[in-house]
Amino acid sequence: MMATFRMAAGAALLSLALPVLAAGPDAAAIERGRYLATAGDCIACHSVPGGKPMAGGLSLATPLGAIVATNITPSTTHGIGNYTLKQFSAAVRHGVRADGANLYPAMPYTAYAKVTDEDTAALYDYFMHGVAAVDAAPAQTTDLPFPFNIRLSMAGWNMLFLDKKPFVADTAKSMEWNRGAYLAQGLAHCTTCHTPRNALMAEQLSKELGGADLGTWHAPNITSDGNSGVGGWSQQELVDYLRTGRAAHKAQAAGPMAEAIDHSLKHLSDADLNAIAHYVKSVPAIRDKADTRPVTQWGKAGDELAAIRGVPLPQNLNKMSGAQLYDAQCASCHQARGEGSFDGSLPPLFHNSVTGRSNSNNLVMAILDGVERQDGEGSHAAGHLMPAFRQTLSDEQIVTLGNYVQKMYGNPDVKVTAEQVTTLRNGGAPSNLIGLARAGIIVGVLALLALLLWWRGRRRKDA
Repeated sequence: MMATFRMAAGAALLSLALPVLAAGPDAAAIERGRYLATAGDCIACHSVPGGKPMAGGLSLATPLGAIVATNITPSTTHGIGNYTLKQFSAAVRHGVRADGANLYPAMPYTAYAKVTDEDTAALYDYFMHGVAAVDAAPAQTTDLPFPFNIRLSMAGWNMLFLDKKPFVADTAKSMEWNRGAYLAQGLAHCTTCHTPRNALMAEQLSKELGGADLGTWHAPNITSDGNSGVGGWSQQELVDYLRTGRAAHKAQAAGPMAEAIDHSLKHLSDADLNAIAHYVKSVPAIRDKADTRPVTQWGKAGDELAAIRGVPLPQNLNKMSGAQLYDAQCASCHQARGEGSFDGSLPPLFHNSVTGRSNSNNLVMAILDGVERQDGEGSHAAGHLMPAFRQTLSDEQIVTLGNYVQKMYGNPDVKVTAEQVTTLRNGGAPSNLIGLARAGIIVGVLALLALLLWWRGRRRKDA
């Protein structure tokens, strides 16, 4: 009788415990994972504007072709719902899917490799329990040209360039510095954009945060250098920029950086933004020789209104002067003398890093595509907008206008060229990596054939 009672009591306790066990991680763990996923900006690549979060489908332009982001919702049919924690970790930190196929490093797993086991587990909890499953595959899939369509080739790339060691704190540095280094090197993946790459598209870590071209936009130098980087910025100015995308008399975010701020950085805590800023300001200085003064200290207010008042426009509008184009297209927002709006929401064009840098790509891209800010939820309803002139101005007009802005308000030695504008309008300079890879394969095959012929010749001679 007593044994029966004990069995019944045990069964009752087990039945009470089972719902708790099935419930998975608690809300705090899921929320922590959500914060980490926000720091990693997962939604920016794995969601399309107006689409369902993390459902994939966004086409990412790369030098090798378009890479389509996949569905990373917990769908068991089209997402990662069947992934174990070990498989999830391998994908996020080592670039290997559950089926053993290699991911392309457009997914910044080389940075995410720094993420700790604990944070990886929190991310897993969030993606499995905090993201709504979407049982549909993206309309497109990645289809790169040969030989990069062979994902196994990434295994060799990983052997050369993937450091699988998670972040290790530097005991000689402060807690704030270590937290900033962990975020900047890992989840926030600052080096992915701001560090130049070698011929095989791997980051040149000896030039960490020294600036790099991203197809069309330029990710600027953000090392501690006083001229080329952010050495002249205060930590608070950097924090404000990471939070709002604007630093008065220094810079404003556009393109990929604006997306990173809207989807990720502005949602981080003040402590974490301060940690990132503290770390960034400690990165060894790298200076572009062309930057003979701080990039935020070029130019001054001015205009050429006297030269164009009463002067009729040319019949061929491509022959409009820079002053005429500026007066027609820019002055209503940036003011006649380039001083920006009175409340500071529309920036002055002088003492502005966009016009002060030796690379003028961002000036051209801002003219072509404008400056659009989002609310972080996929909407396009946010402020600090600049209209796009891609459909309004010809290449010749953009060259004339860009050089006028540089001459009047920025570094006058920096030029905008017709070739540059045409290239950026068409999506950036093509990569020669595909041709090099194919040539390398041909050379390897020829070398193998030559070795085989030599070996056969030796055998006949010995016979």
